[in-house]
Amino acid sequence: MAELDITSPLLSSPSSDQPQTVLTVHYNQDSEPSNLQYSLPTPILHQNHNHGRTHNENGHHSSPNPYEFLRSGGFSVPASTTVDPFRNETPFISGIYEVIKIVLCLPIALARLVLFGASLVVGYMATKVALVGWRDKQNPMPKWRCRLMWVTRVCARFILFSFGYHWIRRKGKPAPREIAPVVVSNHVSYIEPIFYFYELFPTIVASESHDSIPFVGTIIRAMQVIYVNRFSPTSRKNAVNEIKVGSFKTFGTTTNGKALISFQLGAFIAGHPIQPIIVRYPHVHFDQSWGFISLPKLMFRMFTQFHNFMEVEYLPLIMPSDHQKQNAVHFAERTGRAMASALNVVQTSHSYGDLMLLMKAAQLQQEKPWSYMVEMARIESLYHISSLEAVDFLDKFLSMNPDPSGCVKPHDFLRVLQLKACTLSEEIFGFLDVEKNGSITFKQVVQLSMPPGGFPSSVYLCLLVSTTL
Repeated sequence: MAELDITSPLLSSPSSDQPQTVLTVHYNQDSEPSNLQYSLPTPILHQNHNHGRTHNENGHHSSPNPYEFLRSGGFSVPASTTVDPFRNETPFISGIYEVIKIVLCLPIALARLVLFGASLVVGYMATKVALVGWRDKQNPMPKWRCRLMWVTRVCARFILFSFGYHWIRRKGKPAPREIAPVVVSNHVSYIEPIFYFYELFPTIVASESHDSIPFVGTIIRAMQVIYVNRFSPTSRKNAVNEIKVGSFKTFGTTTNGKALISFQLGAFIAGHPIQPIIVRYPHVHFDQSWGFISLPKLMFRMFTQFHNFMEVEYLPLIMPSDHQKQNAVHFAERTGRAMASALNVVQTSHSYGDLMLLMKAAQLQQEKPWSYMVEMARIESLYHISSLEAVDFLDKFLSMNPDPSGCVKPHDFLRVLQLKACTLSEEIFGFLDVEKNGSITFKQVVQLSMPPGGFPSSVYLCLLVSTTL
């Protein structure tokens, strides 16, 4: 075996006539982070034929890749959609018409509130009676208990009436449960679950936190709800196993209806035929979506409208092919395309993780919290970063004092990571600064945890830090 020394390459490569890269690092021990001025540094990768210096489309010199000696390709960030699927378009009361309408509807709102409260209490009592003595919750509810639950279902329709949904336009009819036992729907507001309870009486998949909601927790238990912890792989696996039994389910994630975000795959793994349902809330002055707006404010606005419009459309069944029974991702994509086409909206890779990032940024009083969404479904798929890890990254990123647009300058980046200011540090920052504007975004920092070269995140971050200390 040949004897190795410090000049030996880190990675062996097949013999080639191409010139080899030599990396020279100029490191100044006396440099301080506070004195760092970011600019496009002079290249220090020396190659024959002038290959050490790269050019951008405008012909300007760009930063050399400090990880080229590890065969890592250039760093790039996929373009993001400009759609914000969680923003309510009318979070505040504006315009003379809205003010006058609210004043006129205040007496009506009081009557609606009484109807809402009475319907909730009666439905709760009927549900409690239907659940008395029921132990075998693994099997469908006995028929006499289901008939008693009709009282609660009628109360749900009165609740919809109290919120201003006096009539609801329907298009098409749902397929029988025996043919399509799984329902997939877009989720815009808290209204459609109430509608589905009245119309379909399905078993739903819901977060464990719903069980503790007063009144509501008891009612959804009567629907034999499948509780799932979004962040527990075991909980998600158990939910999928229950879905495979073939009972009726509904799925969805709350958005503003302007886009269709990614689906969780639990509804598609079992390979059952899918009944897609799309819900629309046509409006002019009042956006009924439960976006980034508080529930009390949204309820008040609903109570003070003359009428709220809602449209429900049952789309043709989506039947899985033999191949898609084995591939839930393709089955979900085909269902999503059909629903997005019917809704005439774009599809995005946002998920519940983006809502977590949005709420975290808003909680920490960022001026533009929506700029920290990264389309978590794509990030999780490509880089295997969980939503909780992304929130941890956000805490770190916000400690770098981003500007109002959500961008971080080089001196703050190096300060938080406790890196020395030197040529190599500048090149690392330039490596991340794909737009070459002297700043980096949260999305770039998240994707840094799994670089294009394919190294595990821990290895890459260790390389990043150790080579600059």
